[in-house]
Amino acid sequence: MKFDTPATTNPIDQLRVVGKPHDRIDGPLKTTGTAPYAYERHDVVPGQVYGFVVGAGIAKGRIRSMDLAAAKAAPGVLEIVTAANAGKLEKGKFNTAHLLGGPDIEHYHQAIALVVAETFEQARAAAQLIRVDYARQQGTFDLASARERATMPTDSPRSKDTAVGDFAGAFAAAPVQLDATYTTPDQAHAMMEPHASIAAWQDGKLTLWTANQMIAWSAGDVATTLGLAKEDVRLVSPYIGGGFGGKLFVRADAILAALGARAVGRPVKVSLTRPQMFNNTTHRPATIQRIRIGATPEGRITAIGHESWSGDLPGGGPETAVAQTRLLYAGANRMTAMRLAVLDLPEGNAMRAPGEAPGLMALEVAMDEMAEKLKLDPIQFRILNDTQVDPARPARRFSQRQLIRCLTTGAQRFGWDQRSATPATRREGRWLIGTGVAAAFRNNLNMKSAARVRLERDGTVTVETDMTDIGTGTYTIIAQTAAEMLGVALEQVSVRLGDSAFPVSAGSGGQWGANSSTAGVYAACVKLREAVAQRLGLDPASAQFIDGQVQAGGKRIALASASSQGPISAEDTMEYGELAKQFQQSTFGAHFVEVAVDSATAEIRIRRMLAVCAAGRILNPKSARSQVIGAMAMGAGAALMEELVVDRRLGFFVNHDLAGYEVPVHADIPHQDVIFLEETDPTASPMKAKGVGELGICGVAAAIANAVYNATGVRVRQYPVTLDKLLPGMPAMGLTA
Repeated sequence: MKFDTPATTNPIDQLRVVGKPHDRIDGPLKTTGTAPYAYERHDVVPGQVYGFVVGAGIAKGRIRSMDLAAAKAAPGVLEIVTAANAGKLEKGKFNTAHLLGGPDIEHYHQAIALVVAETFEQARAAAQLIRVDYARQQGTFDLASARERATMPTDSPRSKDTAVGDFAGAFAAAPVQLDATYTTPDQAHAMMEPHASIAAWQDGKLTLWTANQMIAWSAGDVATTLGLAKEDVRLVSPYIGGGFGGKLFVRADAILAALGARAVGRPVKVSLTRPQMFNNTTHRPATIQRIRIGATPEGRITAIGHESWSGDLPGGGPETAVAQTRLLYAGANRMTAMRLAVLDLPEGNAMRAPGEAPGLMALEVAMDEMAEKLKLDPIQFRILNDTQVDPARPARRFSQRQLIRCLTTGAQRFGWDQRSATPATRREGRWLIGTGVAAAFRNNLNMKSAARVRLERDGTVTVETDMTDIGTGTYTIIAQTAAEMLGVALEQVSVRLGDSAFPVSAGSGGQWGANSSTAGVYAACVKLREAVAQRLGLDPASAQFIDGQVQAGGKRIALASASSQGPISAEDTMEYGELAKQFQQSTFGAHFVEVAVDSATAEIRIRRMLAVCAAGRILNPKSARSQVIGAMAMGAGAALMEELVVDRRLGFFVNHDLAGYEVPVHADIPHQDVIFLEETDPTASPMKAKGVGELGICGVAAAIANAVYNATGVRVRQYPVTLDKLLPGMPAMGLTA
């Protein structure tokens, strides 16, 4: 099905099942511990043995020699795989570094060997016996020191510099100016489930039970890496214990499990350790961001410029932190630029809302700083500079843009009028109280997506697609879509996901998963409705599917009767035309935060948070709310605690586990509220929905930083905002009642 004209009224608009806050249908499996995750697939193939990955002990250089003798002689060891015996390996399309290193080492903890043994303990013990002699080379591990050598990225049009009007001239002439630099640190995905895979070969074909967000991409990369035909690779990933972008691509666990299984002729399971997850896989790269804003005394932006520096391995890409600045606010004269430095740290890549999440950490603080210079309320300043068109291409309108309503609705709900306009003046005992706001923005992306839908003999419905569920509720919204289209109860729909044997979907990433995958199911259901109506002798164009019945031309026939002689199956793909080019499709929101800061210790406590989101039709308010509050918690971590500490001598992340890398816990997030504005976007898909899972993190950290400033009068531009950065500037404690 081709989606090239805006959606009109269709069966989804009935909203009998879609749009309702249904419990997640996979919930019972997950809460009882019976959902089968990758490492736990003990039942799928007999004779499984264990692999343990050995990571490089240097960040850059070469392996002079590896002494494997003691490890090979250890109890239970079956084989040790290294670059020397693995055979020719290519680099996948989505990998920056080779997944099996040697003799050259590209980053710390790059996999250099896999020990395969009968038990996990035997494999781990033997791995400690491998002795590696390295020739260490000098690496570059610090973004600030490499900044001057950074160059313009060339990987995609999104990375190119942009310029509209005369930014330099307009900024120089602006009566009110801001020129500020902000930094964000390297951050880790820190999901619960480790990267894990089980590999088995049969007749030259490989099956991987793995934890992966993008099945089709990754099946292709596995095939490329191992020199196989793509049809000879099957990936199975029905349940994923979190990803945040860290499982978008094939990692060392999958490739080394496959190599190990081929070497020993038995299925091999591999899981990366927590330190390997931090240093062997991907992370969100650090940024240095310079923002310049010029405005009239009344608060109209006349010039806005955003430059960002980030780093990655050779061949990598930038953190696109300037993306939102191209679209979020008006201003006739504008520029954005990104520069990429070569760093010898582990690979930088996508993490929840790549680009916008760190970009808004800077931009939305800059907007507050500018509002203060102008003596304007921060919300008033943002509203004053709203735009209903792409600022660089005014003829191109936003398909939907309710940013002003997000801000005003949130202000009313949150009690913004109670905020003290003068920082460090509101106290409750020893606590300084502050309130902050930030706009949220994330583009909507439509991705081609397919599904197969089958009406079974008993009248139940089965949906098959390689779409994945990374804890987002995909099973449920896909079931809701099929139930709505075919007029059956949600309980009558069975959903099968995460298998490369199924039709290729959008996959889970970039906030495109929900809208795109359900649109693919919609397309398949349209075909199935036509086939059912024809089998029942009814007019497909007028047939209605309601309460297990098919109605047309005054007739009412049970849906199940159409398949009584055998199942009916239909498969289709939702493809997109030019609507996304005709209209700027984006999602918007506003975050509000209240904090308390201890006047003696500068300890920060978040007291309450509110997100107001405008993101098209909300397919399931319950699971969408879960996505947003999880993203808000993640934003709190980015604001106050998350930072991968780089050893600038040896080139690795020191705090590479959940003991040293701090993330928010329940006590850090006492109260959260979410409002979804009523909105449908007919240009987005027949579902009239858009993504929301990444919008929820966009702007959160800035809202917290702005609230801390409002509480203390101390402006911190280097994330995370920690007490050591606040203490030198804290106001005098004073006397309180």
